[in-house]
Amino acid sequence: MLERNFIVIAGEEAGPRSNKMGGIWNVIDAEATNLARLVSNGDIGENNPPTIIVAGPFYGHSGADWNKGLNRITDMSGLEEMEDEGEIFETIEEIKKKGIDVFAGTEQVNGVKIIHLMFRTNDFCRVSTEYKGQEMCLANFIKSEAYDFINLDSMAYENMNNGIEYTHYLNLSYAISEFVKTLVTLREKSAEEYEDKAISEFAASLMPAVHVSLHCHEFGVFYAAARLEKIGINVQTVATYHATIPGRSSGHRSICKVREKDSSWDSGVPVNFAKLESLSSYADVVTAVGDSTLKEIKLFYGIDSIVVRNGIDLHQIDIDWEKKKEHREKIQEFLSEKIYNVHDSKVIPPNRIIPIFSISRIEIENKGYPDLLDSLVILDRRIKTQIEAGHLDENYRVICFIVAAHGPKTKTPDNFPIYLPEELLIGEEIRLQQMIRERRLECSRIPDGNRHVTAVLYPQWLSENDGGLNMKTEEFMAGCIAGIFPSRYEPFLLTGLEAGKEATPSIVSKICGFSDALGTLKRLVMGMGGVIVVDNINIPYLESISDYALAMDYFIDTYIDDKIKYNLLCQEANLLAGDMNWEEPTKQYYELLTGTRMK
Repeated sequence: MLERNFIVIAGEEAGPRSNKMGGIWNVIDAEATNLARLVSNGDIGENNPPTIIVAGPFYGHSGADWNKGLNRITDMSGLEEMEDEGEIFETIEEIKKKGIDVFAGTEQVNGVKIIHLMFRTNDFCRVSTEYKGQEMCLANFIKSEAYDFINLDSMAYENMNNGIEYTHYLNLSYAISEFVKTLVTLREKSAEEYEDKAISEFAASLMPAVHVSLHCHEFGVFYAAARLEKIGINVQTVATYHATIPGRSSGHRSICKVREKDSSWDSGVPVNFAKLESLSSYADVVTAVGDSTLKEIKLFYGIDSIVVRNGIDLHQIDIDWEKKKEHREKIQEFLSEKIYNVHDSKVIPPNRIIPIFSISRIEIENKGYPDLLDSLVILDRRIKTQIEAGHLDENYRVICFIVAAHGPKTKTPDNFPIYLPEELLIGEEIRLQQMIRERRLECSRIPDGNRHVTAVLYPQWLSENDGGLNMKTEEFMAGCIAGIFPSRYEPFLLTGLEAGKEATPSIVSKICGFSDALGTLKRLVMGMGGVIVVDNINIPYLESISDYALAMDYFIDTYIDDKIKYNLLCQEANLLAGDMNWEEPTKQYYELLTGTRMK
């Protein structure tokens, strides 16, 4: 019998980069592209390679996004059109009859096709259908069915302050599961069109048997796995946690909850999201990106899982030192010029500016921004002492970018972000800027030497046209001297690996999910290496922020005084990223999704 295998990788953040909210897009994209490379190399599916499908939401115009602040608009212009034949095309045509709009496109990775399917869900309230003999809109059909299947109380959940987001997740999960259901049953449905049983059976025998595996990333699409289980569709499903909802709400306190076996939820936990997250129990396999997340899943939901760590795509073997130098000089010249323009001060020589950075979501406590700012104050005292002792040129200035924003900004003023008017900031961006001022770390204090270390809030998504540095994220990371990620709650920390990919040393907190993997790093220099772990779990706060400051000082001193050693630290950071690539995690996911043991 002919067989066709499909692997569907689904997530609320899947799809073209215009849908990117955070690191999960990188994970989904990396899994799909690495699957394609494994197929291309003949490592998987040698005789019957799987068709790779990425499934996510479609935001067709301004206002279609459930999060009006992000205002994401899906751009599929970089994808090729999909052929109007075959099982995928037929399945799309079938679900369109049910009122589910799907936008399809394809891309080639090493000669292997990846299909992107974007589902529009914001118009389900305008699609008429019937449930148990009663006419209703598709949105209400989905809620009614979910209540009957698993007692999902959408009537209550949609009236919470995050109800629009909850409804979007439910609709998206339904659309994905309906696509999978239709794809799996397409063979039988096509054969049923023949009235004669013998002809029907013969027709079915000529059609390939369809096997589908579904990988659900994060709680926003976990209902898809639950629904397929409830309607009896034979699909292998994997649900992957990148964090837990109760864990995110507890933040840095979650580690205490795990230690004390305290499974209670804090009052701020969004119970509708947590309910969706608990539906991972319907999946065949549950995975966590790190050990701490595995413990949280068991603690808060009583669900057993296995660890499949995240990775990084690193294909370039040699470090492009000249490019790193160009990016660094661009950042230094930018800062020198903008500080002079805004503060009408003396020119700080560009080559005396030391740029470092931190980048993450704007979760102030969870991401450890208070710890970072306090450590910068200590670093300032350290730099000042070195200058007064004659060990360091008095013109040196350390500038730490804090890249954190609620969403992309369409208009930025001249000299952004050194000039940062209050009206440009929203929400936690305002609070973070106030914290910088409270510690006297504003840029205005460094031209005259009042401060030698400063923090610059960069409330924008980095891009080539962001109105500031106008650099890609990877260019920005490559140009900075070091990255610092002092998270108090961090299931994995992709940004540390992203920095290593660009051969930039970094400082990470012990709480982050990949810190335990650093023991495998090949050391090129004795002592402190290219990735330094600061214990923010077992030692007092004052000691941990001092350790952050000393680690930054170590990278700065090495960069200034010993370029050869600094380059070795860069290579160490790059080696770690190379060791933690995406190939092994992708193979693990493939085994879990297909039941096929890799060689």
